Amino acid sequence: MKATVISYSLTGNNEALAASVAAGLSARHVKITEHKRRSMGTIVFDVLFNRVPKVNSLEDGFEDTDLVVFVGPVWLGQVASPFRAYFKQLKAKTNDYAFVSISGGADGPNPKLAAELSKRVGKAPATLIDLHIADLLPPDPKPTRNDTMGYRLSDKEVKSLTDTIVKNLRETKAL
Repeated sequence: MKATVISYSLTGNNEALAASVAAGLSARHVKITEHKRRSMGTIVFDVLFNRVPKVNSLEDGFEDTDLVVFVGPVWLGQVASPFRAYFKQLKAKTNDYAFVSISGGADGPNPKLAAELSKRVGKAPATLIDLHIADLLPPDPKPTRNDTMGYRLSDKEVKSLTDTIVKNLRETKAL
């Protein structure tokens, strides 16, 4: 099966993970970029007002892709808004997709993530892997948002997480 990895990253953690997953799957890697630097204010406004930010030109060529793997953060319990333009494009196609995220997790799990993806893409993901930086940190004291926001994955962590993700994609027959 042929896969395409589409990623967005604000801190670099999801980018490192996406590049590694793409290599592990021998997949094409498309990076979503924005024209302006993102701030916490734009994140909050995008979430509150359901905005679709301007991103680099949407790439075509998904017709021959069996699985699109989105890799990016979850902000305030929702998928990062730069994905929204690509979700609209995918909604018109019949490709299966997976969503993978490494995000803070200081506030706990993201229970509404699967429902949001289903609504935005028009169908449920073949696989949803919601990983948290808080799980990589010592549990005592409980990690805070500041702890998780400043954390950068090591090469060893990227490799370990990639192995888990690729194995999960293959076991769930998403690939």
